[in-house]
Amino acid sequence: MMDNKTFIIAGIIVALLIGVTAVFLASADPDGMESTALVVQGHKELTGPTPPDAEIHEDMTGKFSYTSPMPDYSLGEEMGSMGGLVAIIVGIFLAFLVAIGLAYAIKAANKPAT
Repeated sequence: MMDNKTFIIAGIIVALLIGVTAVFLASADPDGMESTALVVQGHKELTGPTPPDAEIHEDMTGKFSYTSPMPDYSLGEEMGSMGGLVAIIVGIFLAFLVAIGLAYAIKAANKPAT
């Protein structure tokens, strides 16, 4: 049976392998929610490629908005795939730290007071 430390290290290694591979295999054409928004706004057709000038425009009057520190899982176009690689690795470790923090908080909350 695998102990917790080995399990966590193996999980981080698998996440890094998937993340690093995804940077080089991901499509530059938007998909999912971004693509759906472009179709709904009439900037893209379901059967055609995304026009190069297609942008999502939202009416943000009176609504909360923010700018992502790593938009589209990158560090800017000038860094290319290397920026995506760094963004994925940072994201994996940030997610790991949040999960560990939550686990310790739950453990501390369930610990009986002495």
